[in-house]
Amino acid sequence: MEQTVEQKLKALYDLQTIHTKIDRIRQVRGELPMEVADLEDDVAGLETRIQKIKNELDDLEDDIVTRKNLIRDAQANIKKYEGQLSEVKNNREYDAISKEIEIQGLDIQVSEKKIREYGFEISSKTQIYDKAMADLEGRRTDLEAKKEELGTITAETEKEENELTAQAEAAKQNIEERLLTAYSRLRGNAKNGLAVVTIQRDSCSGCFNQIPPQRQADIRQRKKIIVCEHCGRILVDEQMALEEENA
Repeated sequence: MEQTVEQKLKALYDLQTIHTKIDRIRQVRGELPMEVADLEDDVAGLETRIQKIKNELDDLEDDIVTRKNLIRDAQANIKKYEGQLSEVKNNREYDAISKEIEIQGLDIQVSEKKIREYGFEISSKTQIYDKAMADLEGRRTDLEAKKEELGTITAETEKEENELTAQAEAAKQNIEERLLTAYSRLRGNAKNGLAVVTIQRDSCSGCFNQIPPQRQADIRQRKKIIVCEHCGRILVDEQMALEEENA
């Protein structure tokens, strides 16, 4: 059976009323879902950074071990060469062995310098690591608190939201596809989610721009679907809103 314009307007207003209730429930949750997501990203980022620093510290420790082994080998070579000095037969052999001892000594100095540099770098990175660990602990604490808060609010409102969502789906069945598409587009473009609004104090309650008296009279007759000239929202008269609230 073909709906009258009044029936179409009532169906649209009913759907808007249900969606407004759902929006209010979601507003209670506010920015919590985004805050939880941001904190999860922070935690993941810190964990990645901490693992990278830990790998760098492990590499530096390995480098120190390698340098200490080089020093030990160089010291062993020096001891061996010093033993050979007593057995040389000429100045050429003496100079060659002395040169080797000098080279080994320089290698020891280089390794000792590197060990000191690695030690300084380890100290610096350890401070960064400790701060990152403290930051991570703080973020994890904040995340758990936000998750608990979000879980509590969700548990309190989930049943009502599911019921309203089911009501909205049922209400959509009473609206023709063309109007439903227009309604969804308007809702998506409106920051407050209002696609169907009433006249309040001679103005559109969506954008608060004044509506001319003749246009208000046309809206009250409910003979055609009229939209706000300024914001494009579908307009219904205050009496219809009262009738639907009391229905």
